[in-house]
Amino acid sequence: MIAPTLTTARLTLRMPQMADFPHRRDFYASDRSIWEDGPCDALLAWRYFASEVGQWPLMGFGPFSVDETATGAYLGEVGIYQPVGYPEPELGWFVVPAAEGRGIAAEASRAVMIWARKTFGWDHIDNYVDPGNTRSIALALRLGGKTINAPGADPTDMVIRHDLRALA
Repeated sequence: MIAPTLTTARLTLRMPQMADFPHRRDFYASDRSIWEDGPCDALLAWRYFASEVGQWPLMGFGPFSVDETATGAYLGEVGIYQPVGYPEPELGWFVVPAAEGRGIAAEASRAVMIWARKTFGWDHIDNYVDPGNTRSIALALRLGGKTINAPGADPTDMVIRHDLRALA
């Protein structure tokens, strides 16, 4: 299975492709990746990228690459992740530095949540966030998520749950 194409007012969410990898490599080489087991070298960044994209044929969901519709510029990645060890599918995101502070991750996340509800009928989806990642926590709460007491991907994770029932 490949990712469907989703659209919003400003964005096109699509199947990741090889041309997207340099953005992930650069993210994982930077200090911005500290909350995602980084920084790390290109080899490990490739393994993360390839395993996440590989979820599409294996699980029917995965990351969407996010492009600005008007310009075609790559802005980041938003999707559903469930590697081994995750108790449930997780909604996650990253954006390139030029996309920060523009509401890109929020807009794309809403589209993914609606798609997940319509496609899978899920009642909820979670974020697993390191307590130090205040920007992701703030975004998850702005999206309407509520902090709950449940296991995350890591024992120290905050789990923020989004109720999907009213979305579709």
